[in-house]
Order: sequence, then C-alpha cells, then structure tokens
Amino acid sequence: MTNKEIITAMYKEFFNEHNVDAALKYVREDYKQHNPGVEQGRKGLMDGFRQKFIDEPTFRLEIQMIISEGDMAAVYLKNVDPEGKTKCRVVDIYRIQDGQLAEHWDVLQPC
Repeated sequence: MTNKEIITAMYKEFFNEHNVDAALKYVREDYKQHNPGVEQGRKGLMDGFRQKFIDEPTFRLEIQMIISEGDMAAVYLKNVDPEGKTKCRVVDIYRIQDGQLAEHWDVLQPC
C-alpha cells in the first residue's frame, strides 16, 4: 500500500467506522504521539479513541486532501456532524515506517 492508501484506510476503518482494532494493522506498537491529549503508543491511541467513540457515537472525519512525500504525509480534514456541518478542521501529519503510522502531529482549527 502507498502512504496515501494506508492513511485513507486508517481513517475509513478506525475513525469513521469506529473499528479501534484497525489500529493493529495501520499503527506501530511504539507509535509516537505529539498530541498531549492522547497517550503514547498504539494502545494509548486505541484506548483514547475507544472512549471518544462511546462519548461521540457520530464522530466522523472527512479527508479533504493528502500530501505525501517520502516517509511523511499531511492530511487536511474536517470533523463533521451527522448533517455534514463542519465542527472543526484538522491537519494531521504522520511519519510512516514499514507500512504503518509511526509518529503523529496535529493542528486543530475550531469552527
């Protein structure tokens, strides 16, 4: 899979279908997280979003653009409500290693 395909599949399965176990395919166990609101490692990501999906059962992210170069990729997306109204905009930046997400940074813009 290309980096864009890995990211697209991760967002579809993990973030939008709320399949937390999808992280086992797409995220390294030693995943480095630069967002202080999410714990380190694949387990920290899974645990944090497992609870988020319970708290926000309609949580959804729409990818607007992916830019990929070498082992780095940036994703511009929107967090949308069930009616499609934008709740916030996000830029996620990833380092990809051996076909899995290895490191993450993000910037959030509330609407």
